[in-house]
Amino acid sequence: MPVPVAGRAKLLLVAFGIAALGDLAALLAGSDAAHTVFKPLLMPLLAGYAAVVKGPRLLTAALLFGWGGDTLLLLDADAAFLAGMGSFAAGHVCYLTLFKRHGTARARGGWLVAAYATALIVTVVLLWPDLPADMRGPVAGYSLLLTAMAFGATRLGLAAGAGGALFLLSDTLIATGIAEWPQAPRPDFWIMLTYIAAQFLLTVGVLAAQPRRPVRLTSESAAATP
Repeated sequence: MPVPVAGRAKLLLVAFGIAALGDLAALLAGSDAAHTVFKPLLMPLLAGYAAVVKGPRLLTAALLFGWGGDTLLLLDADAAFLAGMGSFAAGHVCYLTLFKRHGTARARGGWLVAAYATALIVTVVLLWPDLPADMRGPVAGYSLLLTAMAFGATRLGLAAGAGGALFLLSDTLIATGIAEWPQAPRPDFWIMLTYIAAQFLLTVGVLAAQPRRPVRLTSESAAATP
């Protein structure tokens, strides 16, 4: 018997949670092999969930671009890192398009604009001298797009806004590693924790913003309706 949509959605969400816990446990244990297994599973499972519950195709695309970035960043090469950054950037464009389509039209407070603009400027200015010369331009451009996505996410409410902020934090932690700033113990754990939470909250926020579709009755069900 085919599994109902709700059942498939639940299975995918549970599988995503197991993969997330497995990846975080692998990072805490210092197991690169387990991290290599679990990390590439995360976004396809979340994208599968989004697709099963009839989320917008752009959401599925954003998550799969995240999967591309996740996979490329597992490779220890500058070219792979830049390609991974490009894949994440494509995902941010998908998110920005979703926010424009489904977000509220009302303007946010000026303090929020100032906060994100300040975060962008301060981060880039502080990181710039310590970044490799060939990474400065790509990191600055990506940071601008990432900050725009994080700010745009606030149009969809608290969950999406928190997801955007956590994505910004996660990638900032990556950038401080590239700049060889002092890191907290197990930096990869904190990067993945904030990243996983970010993608999940963005997914929840986008799905919650979708207009509810009317139920279409078949001729049989319509005849049975009193």
